[in-house]
Amino acid sequence: MTGERDLDALLKGMNPEMMDGTFVFCVLAPGVNIPATINPMLTFREREGITLVMLREEAEAAGLSHAFASRLITLTVHSALDAVGFLAAITARLAGAGISVNAVSAFHHDHLFVPVDRADEAMAILHEISKARHP
Repeated sequence: MTGERDLDALLKGMNPEMMDGTFVFCVLAPGVNIPATINPMLTFREREGITLVMLREEAEAAGLSHAFASRLITLTVHSALDAVGFLAAITARLAGAGISVNAVSAFHHDHLFVPVDRADEAMAILHEISKARHP
């Protein structure tokens, strides 16, 4: 199944959905294994350690320190991994409103982690973008 590459179609069809729960970012030191008792939404290995993105209550239950309490917004359009400009158009609009965003592209969809207290505003902006006329 091939993802969408046309920017206009991506913006019109993004259909954002906010997922339940508050997500946080945690880090494990290099060489530390991910505890078998947790199930992070996202893991990413860097030289400095392993970043885990997971539900806040799960991080707290595991005793992990965390940062950036956020809501997860999934852009449900199936975007191609080589689509050009989709996230740039979205993150520029959110930045213009002063909303920080940590964007993650997965195989089928793009996902936005936005601050908990700005999530509803971010959703409103995303809906505005999808309804706007695009050249």
